Formats: sequence, structure tokens, C-alpha cells
Amino acid sequence: MSARSWVPDQPTAADLESWDLDPAWSRVLEVASHDGSTYQWHVLDSGPTLDGPPDAIMVCVHGNPTWAYSWATFLRKFGTRCRVIAVDQLGMGFSERTELRRYATRVSDLNDVIEALDIDPATPFALAAHDWGGAIAMGWAVDHADRVDGMVLCNTGIGVPEGRKSPGLIRLAAAGPLRDFVCRRTPIFVGGTTRLSGSHINAADRAAFAAPYSLAAARVAVADFVGDVPLQPGGGHPSDGPLAEVAAKLGAITAPVLLAWGAADPVFNDDFAADLAGRIPNTSMQRFPSASHLVMAEADVASVVDDWLSDLTGGRAAKGVAAGVGDISAPAAGSDRAKPLWSALDDRRADTSTAFADMASGQSITWADFADRVDGVAAQLAKRGMRAGEHVAMLTPPGVDLVVAVYGVWRAGGVTVVADRGLGLRGLGRAVRSTRPSWVVGPSRALRAAKTLRWAPRAELVDIDALMAKAAAGSEPLAAEPAADALAAILFTSGATGPAKGVRYGHRQLAAQRDALAATYEITVDDSLVAAFAPFALYGPALGISTVLPDCDVTKPGELTAVALDAACRRLNATLAFASPAALANVLATARPVSDGLDGLDGLDGLRTVMSAGAPVPAETLTALSLFVPNASLHTPYGMTEVLPVADINLVGINAASDGDPIGGVCVGPPVPGATVEILPLGFDAAAPPASVPAGEMGEIVISAPWVSDGYHGLWATERAARLQRGDGKVWHRSGDVGHVDDSGRLWVEGRAVHNIDSAAGVITSVPVERLVETSLELARVAAVGVGPPGLQQLVVVVEDPHGVDGLASTDLTARVRSIVNHRVAAVLSRRALPVDIRHNAKIDRTAVAVWADEVLAGRSSRRFRRG
Repeated sequence: MSARSWVPDQPTAADLESWDLDPAWSRVLEVASHDGSTYQWHVLDSGPTLDGPPDAIMVCVHGNPTWAYSWATFLRKFGTRCRVIAVDQLGMGFSERTELRRYATRVSDLNDVIEALDIDPATPFALAAHDWGGAIAMGWAVDHADRVDGMVLCNTGIGVPEGRKSPGLIRLAAAGPLRDFVCRRTPIFVGGTTRLSGSHINAADRAAFAAPYSLAAARVAVADFVGDVPLQPGGGHPSDGPLAEVAAKLGAITAPVLLAWGAADPVFNDDFAADLAGRIPNTSMQRFPSASHLVMAEADVASVVDDWLSDLTGGRAAKGVAAGVGDISAPAAGSDRAKPLWSALDDRRADTSTAFADMASGQSITWADFADRVDGVAAQLAKRGMRAGEHVAMLTPPGVDLVVAVYGVWRAGGVTVVADRGLGLRGLGRAVRSTRPSWVVGPSRALRAAKTLRWAPRAELVDIDALMAKAAAGSEPLAAEPAADALAAILFTSGATGPAKGVRYGHRQLAAQRDALAATYEITVDDSLVAAFAPFALYGPALGISTVLPDCDVTKPGELTAVALDAACRRLNATLAFASPAALANVLATARPVSDGLDGLDGLDGLRTVMSAGAPVPAETLTALSLFVPNASLHTPYGMTEVLPVADINLVGINAASDGDPIGGVCVGPPVPGATVEILPLGFDAAAPPASVPAGEMGEIVISAPWVSDGYHGLWATERAARLQRGDGKVWHRSGDVGHVDDSGRLWVEGRAVHNIDSAAGVITSVPVERLVETSLELARVAAVGVGPPGLQQLVVVVEDPHGVDGLASTDLTARVRSIVNHRVAAVLSRRALPVDIRHNAKIDRTAVAVWADEVLAGRSSRRFRRG
């Protein structure tokens, strides 16, 4: 044995218990090496504590400078039904210290220990790996692809992605004599790794990660590992060739691979995930936006992998049912399709009437110019090198240029990334960054911001003004139209009911959505639209109808005035209008009512249909509005970013339904033609959904329609939970909304499942309570929330009173609320303003309200709303 070979003291039972590890998991193996020696390997192996044969076996490989503790969450989460074996690589953790081991040797080492583990070949086998352990695991997998049933890769890489340098922190740590000082002589590198996690891991985790590396002699391999990283591909490093060889063979791994990624990692960022997705055929991704390098310890990766293993052992993942990264790979081929999204532009190419107008800027464009400009944009982008399937972040403010650019990108085969400004600067940046756009289109100030804030550090920046000027100058040959199944857009949700999610839409789904809207509202080319909700304006050109944006800040729809709405209607003799409930409420507040309508607002007379959605629309608002739009049918379509429309009802139908349902909520009408709606029991498993509940019984709303979106970008677990596996050939979306269907087939929405109050007496849904209090006491906004542990939550009603105080409501108001609600009300609170989303200015953030209510009732004064 050489001077560098020694075996560290093993952790005691007390040590392991202090790290929340079962002492029975820790053991040392004598492993015969490919080099003729025998080495002692320390492993954490849940096998000895299993009650029976495991569902699967997972070997986990850590990176540098960590050890098997990296996988503690896996052992704790599914180590009782799956055999989880987390190995300490030689020289690391509590395994034997050895001479320098380079990359190719470590791949052989991994094979040695896998063979020594005597793994049953009949049991599904998976690898999990992190950091440089990922490269080692991939090296083993490419030569044993027939033995791998699945892989989980966490913040790792096989090489430096094209167009970027190796991670800066690694370059710094590897710099000459600094490497020995930082990595071996001092614990700077060891401690710095956990510091990357910030507050996401606790002191106990930090101590556990550092435990094997208290001595300089124990950190020799830490320094060796850093020195074995080729910082410059092709630079003659001893491990450069072996790594490149493995990278070239990754296509051999055909088993499902889950990329579980901490998006805030400064070492292995999203570029490395995309690089792996481009090399390995069957990848799925789950991004954890706020997690950093030690993603397994910082976020609940274990629960995601637990579900992934269930799919793996059940055959679901192998069949490709759970969607993957998807939009990184090339678009699928497809021949059958509806008319493309720009077909109406071709039909009206000779039309010189107004196609689109923006009252705020005064800009407008004719149909003829619109069609030519879209072709010009598509041709210019293709000339600049845009390839089909590349992501294009649209940072142009709502208006003529944005709509033209969106259709131009679609025609060029690009994928538009659309996230509205209502997400705020941080949320907008997070959304854009998550899609890794190859192109950014916007005004110069937006491009400067995107570059400064590194939203898209390697994207081609396209100035919208210059693009429009070149597009107007003349068109060049167009590329072939994208296939029907090609990805068209990533549209971000509002973030009102959780973190904003990127929803993928293909050309096929968007075309089906266009046709569903046309059929539901009997839209023809004779119609024209006022889009008081900016994203809805994108439908106008696809429907072939003239569209106008009213003079209103798109991030503040609740500021739409009656005069602005009237002016927009007059501009195009509008027959249709779409606005959020908050926008309509302000229209009413700013109008001067007279006996037969609105004084001087005759532009509203031409409206035949008014649509309002985004949040429950009070019937009282629609009734008041009906006096002002005497010739219009007032509709409240129900849907969501993932699927719209789902159901529809007008004011007449709402009034007819109001006296016929004892449960309450908001009646959103029957499903629109082509959509199917069912109610399933709460808390069901999407992989094995139960039968629907009877009419009148509350449950979760699930939807099927040809225009259901294609899934979520980079959110495998979210998509898995939202897609029902029924085996009927249909795509079913799990909405997260709760409600019921009445005997007449009308859908009633009772709130979000996550906002249910889980009381001892049973589940209480939020919206029926809120609507009852609002209508009985003539209040604008009310939030019904639960305070306390699940199963014992107390119902708390929070009313919005702009003239009141923040805290406990008056004795009189409390008594009145309790006399109205048919459930025990623990407390009534008052708040000057309830938190609502910016996009619709209507969806109440009940999670934040519940946290605030809990603090108030616990005697902790709090003025701010924050999520729990």
C-alpha cells in the first residue's frame, strides 16, 4: 500500500443518526479493482432495511467535493421500497484514499463497485449522478446501455457546451498553486460548495457534507478531482480524450433520462442541461428555479424521482408518456393539419382596411401591410440564421409591432416565448431565462436590459424597429411552413396561483384553439375586436378579424376607463370585446349612467358580444354592464393558459342558474363544443385516475379538448401531475380547480384545490363562501382561507375594506358574516387591500392571505403579504 493509500475512520452510529441516516445503511465493501488491487469502498445502502424485494435498484454517484450524503434525501424518501446505493468514490467520503485517479480510471472504478454489489439483473436498474459523478456515470452507461433502465442526472455535464467557457468557479479553483491551497490545505472548496446553497440547506446538512474532509490528507482527492477537469477542450489534458469519447457515444443511452436541475447553479447552469438533452435521446427535465448546485439537498428532488421511478418500474416512462424537454429537440413531423395560424392573412392580403390598431401609440396597420410585414419578418429572421424550433423571447410591448413579430416568428418556424410584464422584472427574467432563447426581439431598451441582466446571454438580439424597417422594405424567399406538430409558443401563466409556468403550444393546438373560439362565439370576418386584455389580441389576426387595443396600461387592466373602451369601439366599429373583471368594474366606475345606458358612449352600442374571464365574474357586474351595452350578450368563458376555452355562459344563463343550485360557487356554463369536462374525486393519482363523481358532488375539474396545450417547459413533475393517463387516446388536463356539474350539465367552479379549507368537519371550498359574503354584504372582495394544520384547519374570512384597518374586523361585521356562512367561522379579518394578480387584477392570492391571517391570529403584527 502506498503512502497515499489509507482508510479513514468510519462514521459511528451516533454520527449517522445526527445526520438523519439509518446506521444500518452504512457499510464498507472490499472491492476487487480492475488494476489488480483491492480497495475499501464506503456505501450507504438501504438494501439491509428493505422488507422485501425492491421495486428498483438505484446506484447514486456523487461529485466533488461531496460524498454519499448527497443522496440522503433519496435514501429517506424511497429507500424503503427501492434499494438505493450511494457510493463514496475512491479517495472521497469515507472510502479508501488512493493514488491519483483520472476520469477513465474512475469510470472503471464505478464498474468495479457495481459488479461487487451483486445486483439482481431482473430488477429495474437506474443510475443517479451529480456534478462530475454525472460524467463518470455516463461513462459507465454508454458501455452498459443494455443494463440501464433509467438515469437521473443532477447539475452535471460531459463537456463544455458550445459557445461558452468551462465554469468560472472551477477555473478559479484549478488555477495553479491556488488549487492546492483552496482544495487540499484548507477546507475552502469543501465549505464553498455548500455555501452556494445559501439558506436552502441547514447547518446540519453543512456539517454532514464536510464531515469526511476535516483533515488535509482527506482532501487530496478533492484537489485531484479539480485538476482532472479539462478546462479547455482539445488542450491536451489527459482526460480530454476519454470525456470526448463518452460524449460522442451518449446516443447509445436510449433509456429514459431525467434531468433534475437547480437553475440557480453558477457551476452547471441550464446550458449544461440543454447540452445533455441534445446528446441523449430520451430526456425529460424538471427545473428547480431557485435551487443551486446541491439541488438534491436544496429542493424536493426526491419526490420527483420517486414518481419517476414509479413510472419507470410501471413502464410508463419507457413508453414516453411523461413529456420531456421536448422543445429542445427537433419538431416532430406532421402532415395533417388545420389551416395555419397566418392563413387569414393570406386570405386578406389585398384588403386595405385596418387589421390592427393600438390606441395608446396611435399605430395601425392594414391587412395588406400586415401580411407583407409578417412575410418580411419571417424572411429577415431566416436570413439572419434562425432555425426551425429555436426559442424567441418576445420583449416588445403589446402593440402592432409585437403582433406582427409573433406571426413572423411563427411563419419562420420559431417558437415565441411570451411572458407579460405583469410578472415583474424578476419574474419576467426568470421566465425568459428558463427557456434559453436563441433570439430576443424587442426595442433597444429591452435588449439592453436582457443583456445586462443576462436573461439570454448567448442569444441573438434583434431590435424591433430595425426588424420592422427591413421587413417593410421587401420580402425575400420564405422557408417551408413548420409542421403541424412543431412547437409554436411557450406562454407563461400569470403566476397568480403559484410560480409562473411555461405552457407549450404546438401549431396544431393553437389552430384548434382558434377554430374553437370562432365556433363558440360565431366569429366571422365581419366582426372586429376590442382586446382590453393584451394577450387576447394575438387571436385577432388568426381569426381574420380587425383588432384594437384600448388606451390603457396593459399591466394595469383595472384602470381601463369607459371613455377608453368607447374610443376603442369607435375606432373599428367593434362587435366583440374581451376584458378582465377588474377592467369592466372600472369601466362601470368611470361611466356616467343615465336612464337608458351610458351618457355619450355610443361606441358601445355596436358590441354584440362582451367576454370577461381570468377570474370569477360577479353577476352583479355583468348586470350593471348590460345597461351600457344594450345590444350585447355578456359571456364569461372559463379556461386557463393550458386550455381555453373550456366552458361558456352568458348573463341570461347565469341568472337562470342562480336559483337552481344549492352548493354555490360560480356557474361557468356547459362545456364548449369539442371540450369534455369531468369531475374526479379530490387527491386522485393522475397515473390511475378514478371514475367521475356523480352530478352535484364536488371534486377536481379535468378537461379534454383538441386544443389542450402540449405540456410544461422543463417541468416534468408538474406535467406528470397534470396529465391523466386514461388509455382512451385523449389528452386530459388536470386543472387544479374544484367544482361540480349540476343536473343540467353546467359546470360550477368553487375555487382552487390548493385553497380548500381542510377542516375537521370536511373540506370547505373557498368561492361559495366568498360569493355568499360578497353578495349578501355588498363587498367587492372577500377571501376565505384556512388557518391551522391539515384536517384541523379553521375557516377565516378576510374582507377588503379600503377605509378600514388591517386586523380583526369589527364585532358587528364578524357577527354578520357568521350569520351568513353555513360553516363555523373562526375569525373575520379586515384588510384595506387584498393581494391580486397584475395580469387580471382579479385573482386573490389566498396563499398569501392565509399566511397573513395566521400571523394576525397568532398575535404577530404583520402588514405585508407573503407566501407561506
